[in-house]
Amino acid sequence: MRSGEELDGFEGEASSTSMISGASSPYQPTTEPVSQRRGLAGLRCDPDYLRGALGRLKVAQVILALIAFICIETIMACSPCEGLYFFEFVSCSAFVVTGVLLIMFSLNLHMRIPQINWNLTDLVNTGLSTFLFFIASIVLATLNHRAGAEIAAVIFGFLATAAYAVNTFLAVQKWRVSIRQQSTNDYIRARTESRDVDSRPEIQRLDTFSIGTNISLGKKSPTSPLSLNHWQRA
Repeated sequence: MRSGEELDGFEGEASSTSMISGASSPYQPTTEPVSQRRGLAGLRCDPDYLRGALGRLKVAQVILALIAFICIETIMACSPCEGLYFFEFVSCSAFVVTGVLLIMFSLNLHMRIPQINWNLTDLVNTGLSTFLFFIASIVLATLNHRAGAEIAAVIFGFLATAAYAVNTFLAVQKWRVSIRQQSTNDYIRARTESRDVDSRPEIQRLDTFSIGTNISLGKKSPTSPLSLNHWQRA
């Protein structure tokens, strides 16, 4: 019985000792949640982009393309219909692609995919949309039947062309600036690496030693012309 009581006492003392040591230990398990940004977590709208010129132009392009698409969809009869179908394709494609780019830029999702040159992507989209909207609006204006929906579609088509043209101009400037910054960063990186090599004498000694070793091996190499003549005479 005493041995059992002694064991119970030892167990109580051990448990109390472990509780005290755990309370005084600096390495306590924390219960604070660890924020992990995975997937689409932590998305935030960028108000600076939406307030800027490119953001406002993107919003205007999406609205104008949507209105032009709605106007062309309200037409029930057409003859010929090629111009109408082409305008419908251009307005729908511009609305979808520009809407996706607007979401990517406004939510900074493009920062998570650095493998894509987003400045060049935006430039290609705005340039093609400008050209296609201009051609589609001219064709629809030439082949229209003076219906209200067709006239409205043509007007919004030309407005969308103007918005995309201004965006193309700004995108070209932004793309040139990004190219200049990239070239400047490459030059600074190359200069920094060269300075690091110059400031480390052990690398210079290693290069000098390797050059001297190569020269000595070249002199003693049996494949040199003098060594070949020596072997031929022997």
